Amino acid sequence: MSWLQIAINTTKENAELTEEHLFAAGAQTVTLTDAADQPILEPGVNEVPIWNEVTVTGLFSDDNDQQQLLATLKQNLTDTQYTCSVEILEDKNWTRAWMDNYHAMQFGERLWICPLHLDPPDAEATTLRLDPGLAFGTGTHPTTSLCLRWLDKNITQQKNILDYGCGSGILAIAACMLGVVHADGVDIDPQALIATHDNAKTNQVENKITSYLPDDFNKKHSDTSYEIVVANILSGPLAELAPILANHTQTDGHIVLSGILKEQSDTVLDAYRKFFTMDKPEVDGDWVLLHGIKMQTLD
Repeated sequence: MSWLQIAINTTKENAELTEEHLFAAGAQTVTLTDAADQPILEPGVNEVPIWNEVTVTGLFSDDNDQQQLLATLKQNLTDTQYTCSVEILEDKNWTRAWMDNYHAMQFGERLWICPLHLDPPDAEATTLRLDPGLAFGTGTHPTTSLCLRWLDKNITQQKNILDYGCGSGILAIAACMLGVVHADGVDIDPQALIATHDNAKTNQVENKITSYLPDDFNKKHSDTSYEIVVANILSGPLAELAPILANHTQTDGHIVLSGILKEQSDTVLDAYRKFFTMDKPEVDGDWVLLHGIKMQTLD
């Protein structure tokens, strides 16, 4: 069996509508990718990042009429500026090929991240199971691995942790599996909250983790302070969030910040030194992790 792949280049404003039309036309899967090699380094605090130019790709079974599909899409996308390409893909075991690219990874001494289709390499270790096809973080990026190594080294029996920008929930889940009693996660994307819940359930810590959209979190936890606050987002939002994250960190508590390029670290450090005693950055390639201890506030 072969597959019919239709790739449509469009703008970010029309990406969601294009995705809907591809699914409506019978696409088995639809993916969104960057059409212009544009890095998204600094979205605003309450923005979901997406590229200015987007390739929306639909995969159809080969029993579809190619000309009819294209005619239907052309009719439905009359108000959308786009370019389109069509490719026939020969069948192969895509699932097997995809899975072969993933393996178990160790972070520090105690923690492993292991794909669901593999057996844990160390039965005695703390092993977090994740689907490697997740749209959110799975631990492979240096910003995530920096945080995971910090958690492995420093988590004991802390009462609580705040994971701000939780994505897949990987940091909150790892913290609970390593010994934290309860974790709260915050993310601007509702799909991240679903991913966090599903991954927590897979790892049997769903009763220890609660995730929120920012407004809901602020309503319920405006005065809640945490022993650890971790935020793996980007330097611009991190700098903006400094007073908020400081407010949620208890005196002598830990702030852990990642998603920061080396050349951006001074800006973020300046924002947090008002509230924290900051350590020397931990470096992994082009990325850094910043850690600090909350100073006692003077009345």
